[in-house]
Amino acid sequence: ENGADKLIAEIGDRDIDLLFLNAGRGLGRGFIDQDWNEARRVIDTNITGTVYLAHRLGRKMVGRGRGRILFTGSIAGFTPGTFQAVYNGTKAFIDSFAIALRHELKDSGVSVTVLMPGATQTRFFERADMMDTEIGVQEKDNPADVARDGYDALMAGEEQVVSGWKNKMQAAAAHVTPAGMLAEQHRNMAEPGSAKNG
Repeated sequence: ENGADKLIAEIGDRDIDLLFLNAGRGLGRGFIDQDWNEARRVIDTNITGTVYLAHRLGRKMVGRGRGRILFTGSIAGFTPGTFQAVYNGTKAFIDSFAIALRHELKDSGVSVTVLMPGATQTRFFERADMMDTEIGVQEKDNPADVARDGYDALMAGEEQVVSGWKNKMQAAAAHVTPAGMLAEQHRNMAEPGSAKNG
């Protein structure tokens, strides 16, 4: 919460019309093999910091009777994330939390949208130590396109948006595929050493 408190102090009494909750951290490897402090940082960033900012700044928006909040969830939240169990679990929380908050605030003048991208061309997989995995080396979505999809959905007042046609297909399939099968598919993409050129 330290970084979040600094941001809140910097904002001061200024009105917030748009709040983009986009902080995210990933971590590859099996859960038991991960350093607990690293796993905890994923939880603290993806859940604790995000929810804390939503609470503190969302309260100000509700007090004014207007505002828009965009959470960055992920289609990873639909899938048991073998070799990304903590990350996928945090994104499942954010996907669910954002939609629940939207419905809590539906009469407040504050709109909540959740953006659910797939793998995006950032340094995420490098920072998560996943460049030897199939998902780490595969082609990814353009971050500008993902951001545009999120912004457009936010401004249109949509509940959620899955960015990119491939991700829309993956999300639809995840809703009808048994969880164990999804977990094995994820293993094939995220297991250390799974990269075909690695």
